[in-house]
Amino acid sequence: MKESTFNPAQQEKDISSKIVAGMERVSEVFKVLLWEKAKLVGLSPIQIQILIFIAFHKQELCNVSHIAKEFNITKPTVSDAIKVLDKKELIKKDYSSSDSRSYSIILSDLGADIVSQTYDFSNPLKKQIDGFSTSELESLFGTLSQLIYKLNRNGILSVQRTCYGCKFYQKNQESDYCNLLQKELLNNEIRLDCPEFEEKASG
Repeated sequence: MKESTFNPAQQEKDISSKIVAGMERVSEVFKVLLWEKAKLVGLSPIQIQILIFIAFHKQELCNVSHIAKEFNITKPTVSDAIKVLDKKELIKKDYSSSDSRSYSIILSDLGADIVSQTYDFSNPLKKQIDGFSTSELESLFGTLSQLIYKLNRNGILSVQRTCYGCKFYQKNQESDYCNLLQKELLNNEIRLDCPEFEEKASG
């Protein structure tokens, strides 16, 4: 019972535990900020997240199966959220794919209006992060991007579109290289959500 990242005594002797506890605090900030927007527009946090995701991602990712993976929730939970969004006329279902049973989800004009009111929910957090120096930001980002990749590789995080897991990514000695862009990538050019991401074969 004593061996816990949330035990202050353990945190005092283990910096990894301190970091995990700190990340949990930051995750609480996201929940609070999202709930504030949710109350304003009369939607649930996950409904807002789905609308924002649809607004900024290509259509082939905007379906029930992928959204369930994206937010680590069940397909029935996504389907329930989609039903509400459809009933409120915030989305449209596009059945034009070859599989008549599946559909992709696109925003309606009303949905786009809701996104314009909510997409900036994380700005208070960004404002604080903007206050760090460039070197601090690059160091933090380098650590975060590697952590996301490792969590994905270990099956804890189901979806990631970061360079490290992409078939176009190549490590050249000490530098990172993108074969699609045909350029060396600086640390701050590593992407966490790349539109051109294609998963590399596991091997």
